[in-house]
Amino acid sequence: MSNRQLLEQQLLNWRHELHRHPELSGQEFQTTDKLKQWLSEYGIETATWGLKTGLIADIGTGYPIVAIRADIDALPIHEEIEQDFRSTQDGVMHACGHDLHSSTILGAAILLKAQASELKGTVRVIFQPAEETYSGAYEVLKSGALEDVSAIFGFHNVPELALGTFATRSGAFYANVDRFKIVIKGKGGHAGRPHETKDPIVVAAQLISAVQTIASRSINNLDTCVVSITQVHAGTSWNVLPEEAHLEGTVRTHSPEVRLAVEEKLKQIAQGIALAHSVDIAVDWDNGPAALINTATWAELSQTVARAQGYEVQEAPLYLIGEDFGAYLEHIPGAFVSIGSASSFGLHHPQYQPNESLIYPAAQYFAALATQALESIHKNAEV
Repeated sequence: MSNRQLLEQQLLNWRHELHRHPELSGQEFQTTDKLKQWLSEYGIETATWGLKTGLIADIGTGYPIVAIRADIDALPIHEEIEQDFRSTQDGVMHACGHDLHSSTILGAAILLKAQASELKGTVRVIFQPAEETYSGAYEVLKSGALEDVSAIFGFHNVPELALGTFATRSGAFYANVDRFKIVIKGKGGHAGRPHETKDPIVVAAQLISAVQTIASRSINNLDTCVVSITQVHAGTSWNVLPEEAHLEGTVRTHSPEVRLAVEEKLKQIAQGIALAHSVDIAVDWDNGPAALINTATWAELSQTVARAQGYEVQEAPLYLIGEDFGAYLEHIPGAFVSIGSASSFGLHHPQYQPNESLIYPAAQYFAALATQALESIHKNAEV
C-alpha cells in the first residue's frame, strides 16, 4: 500500500474507533486520550491549555499562527444503524459527524507535520469539546489558546451535499440561536366562574399571537428573523383555571442588531399584555451561540483552495441552525465551510450515515488551506 492508502485507512480506523465509543459534551475524556495517543504516534505533541476535555497541538514554529478546528462530542441519541463500528454506548451516538471531523483534522495534522519545516509559521490544531452544548468554543477562547491566532478555519459535513461538493459564503452563514422562557402568573379558580380569575391561558393565547408580529411587523423583511414558540404548558384539570402558564421558544437571526431588537420587542409585548390583563409575565432570554459570520477574504481563499483540491464549489445558503464556531469569528478572522457527506438521513438522526470517503480529501484540503493561509499572511506582511 502507498503512504496515502496507509494514512487513508488509518483515518478510517480512527473514525470507527471514535464512533464505537462516543462521549457526550464535557465528558470526552477517553476521546481526548485517544486523540493525544494517535497524534503522539506521529510525533505531534499536545497540550490541554487548562481544558477539562479536548486538546490542542502546534505544528511548525513562530508567527503567524493559523488555527484549524474539529469538534469531538457526540449526542444523546440511540443509534439505529447496524454496522461493524456501531456505537457501544447505549443512547449515545456520533449523529452529527464529529467523529468524521476529528478524523479529518487528525489527517490534516499528520500531513502538516510531514512538511512542518517548510511552514511559514505555526498551525494550531484544536480538538474542541462540547460543541453540541454551544459551550466548547467559549472554553477554548477562555483558555487563551487563540490570543495570538491570526485566522481560524473549521468545517461541518453536510448530508444534503453530494460527496466531493464544497460550499461556503462570505458574511453571515449560521444563525444566532437564542432561547426564551415565559412564565405568566395569573389567578386560578373555577372554570365556571372565570370572572373571579385572571386566566393565564387566555393571556398566553394573546401573547402567542402577538409574538408572531415581531418578524412580520417589527423587523425589516429583508433581515432574517424567525420567532417560534415551541412549548406551552398550563393546567391540570378540565374544570380548573390554572395559576400559571409556561411557554418556551427560540429566535433565529443573522445580525446582532436584529437579535437585540427581537429581544427588546418580545419583552415589550409581554409587558404590555401583562398590564392589559393585570397579570405578571416574566421573560427569561438566553443568548445561545452567536451568528457565524465569515471573513470575506478567508472565505474567498477557502473557495480557491477547494477548487484547486478538486471540489465542486457552491455558494452556501444561509442556515438557521447554530454553530459555536461563530464565537471564534467574533474575535478572530476566519471562515467556516461545508463539505458534502451524502447521507440519506440528516444530522441528529438515529440513522444518519455519512459517506466517510470524504475524510482523506478533506484532510488534504485543510492541510493545504492552513499552508496557504500562512503564506498569504506572510506575503501581506512583507508588502
